[in-house]
Amino acid sequence: MKQLNTLRISGRDVLPLVEGGKGISVSNGESSGAWAAAGGIGTFSAVNADAHDENGNLIPVVYHGKTRRERHEELIQYAIKGGITQARIAHERSKGNGRIHMNVLWEMGAVEPILHGVLSETKGLVHGVTCGAGMPYKLAEICVHYDVFYYPIVSSARAFSILWKRAYNKFPNHLGGVVYEDPWLAGGHNGLSNTEDPLVPQKPYPRVLALRQAMREVGLGDVPIIMAGGVWWLSEWQDWLDNPELGPIAFQYGTRPLLTQESPISTEWKKRLVNLKAGDVYLNRFSPTGFYSSAVRNDFLEDLRLRSERQVAYSPHAFGEHTEAFPVGARGRLVYLTSCDKENAEKWVAAGFMEAMRTPESTLIFVTKESENEILTDQINCMGCLSACAFSNWAQNEAGSTGKKADPRSFCIQKTLQTISHSDDINHQLMFAGHQAYRFAKDPFYANGFVPTVKQLLEQIQTGY
Repeated sequence: MKQLNTLRISGRDVLPLVEGGKGISVSNGESSGAWAAAGGIGTFSAVNADAHDENGNLIPVVYHGKTRRERHEELIQYAIKGGITQARIAHERSKGNGRIHMNVLWEMGAVEPILHGVLSETKGLVHGVTCGAGMPYKLAEICVHYDVFYYPIVSSARAFSILWKRAYNKFPNHLGGVVYEDPWLAGGHNGLSNTEDPLVPQKPYPRVLALRQAMREVGLGDVPIIMAGGVWWLSEWQDWLDNPELGPIAFQYGTRPLLTQESPISTEWKKRLVNLKAGDVYLNRFSPTGFYSSAVRNDFLEDLRLRSERQVAYSPHAFGEHTEAFPVGARGRLVYLTSCDKENAEKWVAAGFMEAMRTPESTLIFVTKESENEILTDQINCMGCLSACAFSNWAQNEAGSTGKKADPRSFCIQKTLQTISHSDDINHQLMFAGHQAYRFAKDPFYANGFVPTVKQLLEQIQTGY
């Protein structure tokens, strides 16, 4: 394998190996500090990160507000405390080596006040901010204010060009790099556009080359591109190293750091990773963000899939083929279905899926009474963790609402991510992972149940495998 040369990232020459940020509380100060200590770029997630009290004990996230707006303000304060806590831990664990970055999602609730709140208290501890899941136009301005580098996450040259023309051209000196996150291979939320087929993946090389060409056109030929998604063995990326056509390239690892001794995920989660098979991670569109996302196939996703399959279109009045009356809700208000859909609906009711819930698209889904109660409770307990949420209809505006009906086909993402990161429940919660995760089971590095330290993992990666 070619020698892996250092790159200038966030003001220091470091290994071009980046830890991908994973919230909630999955990429924390322990893991990111260890990654930086090994000479790379550690990334902790500031998406509702864990906060600790003066004795180092976890502060439970409990909401007391009676309204969404009140709970939203509590969420902001929890997030700021958590971000500061993890930045300090990461700095201490790094021992002054490498670089420490903070990851946020532009579509997360109150991202701007959270960024200001964390960065204002972590001067010298955080060297860069990575941000995706949306179009983070104000990211550069905020980072420049605190003299830290910014790293937008994009999935196409077009997305970067829009960001550059609208905002980033005013702050070129603090653009530390551009993260290309492959929309077919990366874990978590994926940046697939409406023109791209989720079932027809495109090769990353030409897409990254197009990004580099767009960057060169505006004088950014020497700014690193960070390849994220699908990176496992560097021996498979030899043609990317020291490639004058691509320019300086670093590689981001999101999935492999999950299986390290410093990783905070549960033992059950780690055991599941080493038993995954090809196809166990798949793209779905259940997320309340509206984005596609990549997660492990389990009971949680299966329930969402079946919930959407038990779905029929309805009309409030008899119209066209919708001629069959069907009672809905406790009052038995009539809606109208086609004869075929009514037959299916009656079958689902007979099977125990007795509750018909309306969706924003004039359809009904059929769920058990228990599921309906859980869905309604989660919607009521919304704390505004996203800028706009399809599941609860929360929005970060004066009205506090998207103006649309809440969508019972989705789920409370804050609840499930908090649960999986703080418990052993991996079957009934959302488990994000990249599409290469099945390789844990086949990679000889992990033979006989071996779980490396972060330092050992980075040493292994540098060998090419």
